[in-house]
Amino acid sequence: MYQTQSEAKNAAIGLLARREHSRKELRDKLASRCEDIDIDAVLDGLALNGYQSDQRFTESFIRMRIGQGQGLIKIRFELQRKGIDGELIAAAFESAEPDWFTLALDLYQRKYRTDLDPSDYKERGKRMRFMAQRGFTSEQISYVIGSAMGQE
Repeated sequence: MYQTQSEAKNAAIGLLARREHSRKELRDKLASRCEDIDIDAVLDGLALNGYQSDQRFTESFIRMRIGQGQGLIKIRFELQRKGIDGELIAAAFESAEPDWFTLALDLYQRKYRTDLDPSDYKERGKRMRFMAQRGFTSEQISYVIGSAMGQE
């Protein structure tokens, strides 16, 4: 339990030293260990001094998830769960400018090395579900499946 704002601030800086956190994540982590401390004042001080930034967190998170082969839908959902504003998410995606179709195709080709038989609907459904679970849109999935069957 943190007794003072200074202890809470030091704990938050320790968390931020390991990785970027959104403001909501920090608030949730500190709230479980603080009772009589104004957490928002601590978080405002961290943001003012540049230790915590939702914009920096969002950009870092998007880069990391793209590198893991996740799509727009899943990344956006996770950012919203972490308390990031929709406008900030849209601006971060716009500045990142990923080519979702190329990313989807790269992921698909890494996962599935064999060609897709056009008559095997069960396998096609399985592959489409995999791509959907990774957060790609139906247009991106259709593009990838069409490429896998040689239809481009």
